[in-house]
Amino acid sequence: MKKPVTGAAVIAMSVALLAACSTDTTEQGSSAEPTESSATSQGSDSDSAPSPAAPAGPLPNLSVTTVLDGLDKPWDVVVAPDGTVLTGERSGRFVIRDSAGVQRELNADLGDLYAAGETGLMGIALAVDFESSRTVFTCQGREGSGENSIAVVSWTVDPQWTALTRTGTVVDDIPVADGGRHGGCRILAHPDGTLYIGTGDNANPTFPQDRNSLGGKVLHVNADGTAAADAPDRIFTLGHRNVQGLAIRPGTDQIFEVEQGTSRDDELNLLVPGGNYGYSPDRRPSVYDESVPMTDPDRVPGALPAVWSSGDPTIATPDVTFTDGEQWGSWNGAAVISSQQGQKLVFLALSEDGTEYVAEAEALDGTYGRLRSLTPFGSDGGFLLTTDNGSDDQVLLVTPEVG
Repeated sequence: MKKPVTGAAVIAMSVALLAACSTDTTEQGSSAEPTESSATSQGSDSDSAPSPAAPAGPLPNLSVTTVLDGLDKPWDVVVAPDGTVLTGERSGRFVIRDSAGVQRELNADLGDLYAAGETGLMGIALAVDFESSRTVFTCQGREGSGENSIAVVSWTVDPQWTALTRTGTVVDDIPVADGGRHGGCRILAHPDGTLYIGTGDNANPTFPQDRNSLGGKVLHVNADGTAAADAPDRIFTLGHRNVQGLAIRPGTDQIFEVEQGTSRDDELNLLVPGGNYGYSPDRRPSVYDESVPMTDPDRVPGALPAVWSSGDPTIATPDVTFTDGEQWGSWNGAAVISSQQGQKLVFLALSEDGTEYVAEAEALDGTYGRLRSLTPFGSDGGFLLTTDNGSDDQVLLVTPEVG
């Protein structure tokens, strides 16, 4: 999870960013009446705790402002403690909006970037000690002398935000397919200093269930790339198709991931150490058989069921975050899932134990085209959202309207 910025710094940062953003894109009437599932749960009295039952009313209206524009497929976005917003284009460019509100390119050596199909410069995360270390992690395709791979790379950035300097490689052996299909790849910087990394299965029929491959997994590593204690051979969970979203639920230690489905059933999953999420597309020898279920307990005994799935057809879900703030009313603590193909946000109120959803609502349907990354921002319950249209893409600030 990106390191939270709290207190007076957040208030000042929020005010400065809002003042610098354009304000002609306010989305009115974006609320949707909740659709309840049959699940219910007992809740907590904590203000930051997840909603224990179905929300009492519709979503708040959403205010949407532009933070950066003129981009080409910005894959991820992070916010530094000084208010600088950093994003990266999949084809290989870092762009910032500095604390003065100026949008500019950030110098970085991406000479070995492998950018093809769905792979390129992808996930970005700030180290939890960023204020002292100035460390940034990226997940990116990398050209090699023998074969290409996906790597998690560490960088440092100077205080003036002029250049990223590569300092090392955390992971260098995540596989990548020729053409870049199903490359993943999200980084979650956990408050304990470790990294969770979501990977894609390369459209390879055996990778999701193969413990000798890092494809189709969620990895858990220390900052130096060694395996975390709960992840033998660095594998935290397996049986995934294409993991592109990871987030910690506020007020809990629960980690959720979203992955993209085949022709149906994008999934939200609650991660359990060692869990197998049941994707096994090798039903026919040497064939990537996408007609299999996303979660297949018949072929994968003990496969863990999804908390939510999109049904038929797929809506293509590349990221997840959580609402966090009293401004969201009864929707505080809900999961927010972005959609490329469906071009919308999906809000899911979850049971307290995180195993079921109790209500669903949608917003921004078709307003901004394909939507990709989601990053919590500021003290007003907002989050940053990137578009994925490939032409004049934007980083947007989405906040709930109060009153």
